[in-house]
Amino acid sequence: MMMKVLLLGGTHFLGRHLVESALRSGHDVTLFNRGKTAPGLFPKSVELRGDRDGNLDALHGRNWDVVIDTSGYVPRVVRASAELLRPHVGRYVFVSSISVYADFDQEGMDEEFPVGEVEDAATEDVAAFYGPLKALSEAAVQEVYGNDAFIIRPGLIVGPHDPTDRFTYWVRRFGRGDDVLVPGSPARRVQFIDARDLADWMVRAVESGVVGIYNATGPAHPLTMGELVKTLQSAIPNAGRPVWVNEDFLAQHQVEEWTELPLWISEAAGWPGFMAVSIERALGTGLAFRPLTDTIRDTWQWDRDRMEPMKAGMGPEREKALLTEWFQR
Repeated sequence: MMMKVLLLGGTHFLGRHLVESALRSGHDVTLFNRGKTAPGLFPKSVELRGDRDGNLDALHGRNWDVVIDTSGYVPRVVRASAELLRPHVGRYVFVSSISVYADFDQEGMDEEFPVGEVEDAATEDVAAFYGPLKALSEAAVQEVYGNDAFIIRPGLIVGPHDPTDRFTYWVRRFGRGDDVLVPGSPARRVQFIDARDLADWMVRAVESGVVGIYNATGPAHPLTMGELVKTLQSAIPNAGRPVWVNEDFLAQHQVEEWTELPLWISEAAGWPGFMAVSIERALGTGLAFRPLTDTIRDTWQWDRDRMEPMKAGMGPEREKALLTEWFQR
């Protein structure tokens, strides 16, 4: 059955994949955004212009079956959208984050684990309090929409059009074909989800009337960094050779976790659950994943076509110097 879908956002990474998935499924999609990122990308969809923080006029007097909010970070702003749309939209889908959890001191955390809090509930400092503000935004949606709220907590989202380059760094880096500095143990767990898999599941879940809170990352079974590296090598022609460097050496050289070496959270950080959350609830509603090889190859091809500077990862000169010292130790 065709649905009328309103997307708050819609042309930036996950949003664009959601639009594509919804259109493929025959739904009527309306986009509400500022028109700054790829305007006109979806000519078959209605585009409404406005600003979530203070200019929602374009949303007045219209009705939709569901709203999908991919761009909510500040509870005050999210609440304003939810309250305005409540009489006109049946369900509210809010894209949150696993960063809402108060800590990650154990593996297998499910949706019932405590979320983070801030002393000043009025703060809007997203850089400092990203997770707790996402949690407060979730609460705002639930207060307004009650049982008609669908809250999604993704982990790291990857694939074509990823603006963070946290996964793309490894694809490009192995594509260079030389020695690649890889951190920590090959047995270390990693989790991420292809944006297209997340988008397809979200659309199917909305069609099925799914509500509640769901962690959404992948894959379905535990994946190690060693397995990821082997898949990178098999998927990319003439891929580089991994050089596994231990965490003590990296700490001595002040290598930054997650930024200089994406997907790496050290044992010393005490966050074993950050890339090992439970997704059993989402799997039970049909969350499914394409082969990792497909995600790697599609990301590699997209990145080759754009060839922009990396926004994450280690610079080649620093990596070369570290590898030289590692080999000489």
